[in-house]
Amino acid sequence: AAGGTSDGGLGNSADLVAAAISRVDRGDGVVLIPDLGGSVLTARLFEAPGIVVADVPFVEGAIAAVVSASTGAPLRAVLASAEESRTFRKL
Repeated sequence: AAGGTSDGGLGNSADLVAAAISRVDRGDGVVLIPDLGGSVLTARLFEAPGIVVADVPFVEGAIAAVVSASTGAPLRAVLASAEESRTFRKL
């Protein structure tokens, strides 16, 4: 998670996102899942080979991505799992 600003306020911080990417990237890549607004623009700053932005529902996409990543799936498969969350039905 990298929400908020460096001083604890509302918003987003490219520095916090960069630090979060550094903490979690173990060489297999990172899926960024922004919630809304400016966080999407901030996340897009980091798009590069090995860093992808998922346009998915925040909670459902995050859960799907974490479960997939925990199995050792490659980056593209983790992204695909997150993207499948768009079609999850609740009833």
